[in-house]
Amino acid sequence: MKTSMGGKAVQYVVAYLFMLVALYPIVLMVASSFKTNMEIFTSPLSLPKAFSFETYQKLWEVVPFADFLWNSIFVSLMSVLLITIFSAMAAFYLARFSFKWTAALYFVFLLGLMIPVKLGIVPLFLLMKSLNLLNSLWSLILIYTASGIPVAVFILTGFFRTLPVELEEAARIDGCNNFQVFWRVLLPLIRPALATVVIINFIHAWNDFFFPLIFIQEDTLKTIPVGMMVLFGEYETDWSLLFAGLTLSALPMIGVFLMASKQFMEGLTAGAVK
Repeated sequence: MKTSMGGKAVQYVVAYLFMLVALYPIVLMVASSFKTNMEIFTSPLSLPKAFSFETYQKLWEVVPFADFLWNSIFVSLMSVLLITIFSAMAAFYLARFSFKWTAALYFVFLLGLMIPVKLGIVPLFLLMKSLNLLNSLWSLILIYTASGIPVAVFILTGFFRTLPVELEEAARIDGCNNFQVFWRVLLPLIRPALATVVIINFIHAWNDFFFPLIFIQEDTLKTIPVGMMVLFGEYETDWSLLFAGLTLSALPMIGVFLMASKQFMEGLTAGAVK
């Protein structure tokens, strides 16, 4: 009994240490956003002497941060929505319908996991130019959707295959068609997988720097990772403004993660009960 209690104590200590290591950079970022540049350089690890929101107010005046924030939210949410819808329907088809081309189609989706989308930057640029989508947020949405669907299909197909076929048979006896079986019966049971897909793709779209740098030139259409580059001056950098921008940009991502995590736990409970 003593050994088990001692083992649990060690596990708790290790877990709390990992938690402190993970939270320390976030706390340091938030604390630095309330400091002046002089405080950041003289006492980088201490708390600010006075908490003032002047830095955050200045951030909205120096750069069009509201535009950056809205662009990142719009691109990330639209990309996640399209990825979730199309990948869920494709995964349901691959998991529940058996045709001679099903295996080949599934392999095509797996190819998307093997080939980095950045290798096709030149054809993508020419494609977006021919579609008149350069300097448009929809160019980013389409690219993130196309690059996120293979991973989502791979995750969701595995979850669909673990669900018992008897659920579908019972639903069809009650008069449900294929779409109703998909929407009303199976989709609520794969909420853990959907939460995983949402978290992975939202973080990828939110943090991406490469594609907005290539396809977006207008300042008011830039996302946060590219827009924040204007705070890096040629000779000096206002680090307090930079930390304030990083703090605000991290809040939506943390919120989505917390909401998706809650859905993840609820999905596990619902699946266990049913």
